Amino acid sequence: AVVQAPDLVRRLPAGLRDSHPLLPRIRRRGAMSVMPSDYRGQESFFGSSPPLPEWSGYAIMLGFGVFFSIFTTALVYIDRVVNKTKNTSEYFNTAGRSVKTGLTASVIVSQWTWAATLLQSSNVAWNYGVSGPFWYASGATIQVLLFGILAIELKRRARTAHTVCEMVLARWGTAAHVTFIIFCFLTNIIVTSMLLLGGAATVNALTGVNLDLASFLIPWGVILYTAAGGLKATFLASYIHTSIIFVVLLICVYTVYVKESSTDSIYSGLEAVASFTEQQCQAVFSNGGETFFEKGSYACGRVEDNRDGSYLTMLSGGGLKFGIINIVGNFGTVFVDQSYWQSAIAAKPASTHKGYLLGGLVWFTIPFALATSLGLAGVAFQLPISKAEAGAGLVPPAVATHLFGSGGSAMMAIMLFMAITSTGSAEGIAVSSLVAYDVYRTYIRPNASGREILIVSQVVIVVFGGSMGALSVALNRMGLNLGWVYMFMGTAIGSAVVPLWNLLMWKDANAIGAVVGAWGGMIMAVTTWICVAAAQSGEVTVDTLGKLEPNLAGNIVAIVSSGLIHVVLSLIWPQKYDFASMREIKMLEDDRSGLDEADYDDSVLDTAKAWVQKWGWGFTVIMVVIWPVLSIPAGVFSRDYWAMWVFISLAWAFVASFVIISLPLYEARDTFYGVLAAVVGRKGALEASTEKAGAPGVADANSDQVLDGEKAIPL
Repeated sequence: AVVQAPDLVRRLPAGLRDSHPLLPRIRRRGAMSVMPSDYRGQESFFGSSPPLPEWSGYAIMLGFGVFFSIFTTALVYIDRVVNKTKNTSEYFNTAGRSVKTGLTASVIVSQWTWAATLLQSSNVAWNYGVSGPFWYASGATIQVLLFGILAIELKRRARTAHTVCEMVLARWGTAAHVTFIIFCFLTNIIVTSMLLLGGAATVNALTGVNLDLASFLIPWGVILYTAAGGLKATFLASYIHTSIIFVVLLICVYTVYVKESSTDSIYSGLEAVASFTEQQCQAVFSNGGETFFEKGSYACGRVEDNRDGSYLTMLSGGGLKFGIINIVGNFGTVFVDQSYWQSAIAAKPASTHKGYLLGGLVWFTIPFALATSLGLAGVAFQLPISKAEAGAGLVPPAVATHLFGSGGSAMMAIMLFMAITSTGSAEGIAVSSLVAYDVYRTYIRPNASGREILIVSQVVIVVFGGSMGALSVALNRMGLNLGWVYMFMGTAIGSAVVPLWNLLMWKDANAIGAVVGAWGGMIMAVTTWICVAAAQSGEVTVDTLGKLEPNLAGNIVAIVSSGLIHVVLSLIWPQKYDFASMREIKMLEDDRSGLDEADYDDSVLDTAKAWVQKWGWGFTVIMVVIWPVLSIPAGVFSRDYWAMWVFISLAWAFVASFVIISLPLYEARDTFYGVLAAVVGRKGALEASTEKAGAPGVADANSDQVLDGEKAIPL
């Protein structure tokens, strides 16, 4: 909100009109960024008056859920009719192991776009300035880039596996198997909890729907199509969700920096907000002469531990601490999350490494560009967003509502629902696979048929989705919000990261080191977390445990201690494993789709591994070392440096949006042609051309194989 100088002076509290430190700048430039007058006297942005009617919340949660259930189920049905696929347990849990690069990347982006990606990233921008979006984006991108290396080794070592825990059992035995089942379940629970905590808080703030009821209703839109169509339905829905998220992203960044504001005005606003003293902030956040401002309760004044107290610097102690927490925590939520292993299993060998690398680079722009626009605009406009609202992830909805009115509220609610349903469906299918293959098939009914596994998978999806609503309600009752759980996750699951990396990458890694490292690291991490909170604050409460320093200590201890334990014990008692037992993991049905021998040739996999190692490690070093180091000489950003920073975020957003929306469509052009041909009655000609093409992995009309070859249907 930009107002002319005389009007601005009149709006200042009476005690500041003659002494305000920015008056010389006002008189010199004629304008500056201040809190819009409509919000003066408000203690919070949303308060008790949501911008959307309550019925709209139910329409979004239930209406979109029903729509996507019908739409994706119809797509899966068309696939079965045209491509002769069958809904076996193998296909339900692996999508035929033949997903191409574009869809793999889209699915990775979709799975990695949590509610926290959209909400927590802007919270750290609100807290730490420009360093927050950068460290959120870079600190959570490198895990996906490096997971591509594991994905290639999975194709080499265990091409018939369904879950990561199957590989653990094949190599390290029962004790390790049970250990990592628990860690995988814990990861799925933490991720799903964050989805529902952020989603329910946003739906409640925007529409007034009861918080507990929203926690129960949100999962049902996911449950329906995931249980009906399995992994393939999840992938198809994920592409649609990702496309909608990127469209909304482009609207937001364009509006903030081109249509409604500019880099100069946001820069001035951030400078102005950081320049206020505590007394001046008390005057701004007041009503009827009574202030409700407390230090840290609103974005006003100097930023603690930032160079010159500025929002416009990468030299931020708080931002760096958050970045370390983010890196460790997200290694856990990628490497210990079955949904990422499942995506690697589903991808074609030639597409796996490229899909993960592309997905990571495209995903980077979501938190980086969104938080650089909406997150920092919330500070520059000095909207009355309280610390509690920011912690609950309500910065983007607040700024969108300010910019677009009720339309912005609806846009953010839809964008958030897309993120929740795409990640939620991936978590549901991941849990169902763990229960079906690693619990039911391994310990309850070893001779289970494929039909039984399919039924168990579908039942688990329904039960898990329904029960997670109760967990979200419990966490809300305990006073835990999205930001708190996000900071804690690395302490809880970070100790499983190094053992799972070693599972495929180091032949001497042994079982005892994996088990002791995982449990020992977790115990030491939780102990450190509590002790640091007590030493720093003198008490152990939800608030003190949610601070940066205890979480930083817990996260570092989790990953470092478990890694040291596993390495030391493995050097003492090396396993000298040949990976033969992993290659013997059995399939329940004779479904060889996606398992063409030529795709798994060592020379092909060696080339792919060399490629992903070069680019994966290269981009990792660029994002967490080179880029931050190059920004140090800038100190507090100048206007020109800030303009360049914003330009990078905008350019990355537009290029990434084009690639992730268009590439899957381009790769699926043959499928579109096949469906069209079937619809207009050219099915016989289609099958004849398919047989003539001789595409690997494509069945004829009498085959029961689940098929989707790279050149299935020529144009």
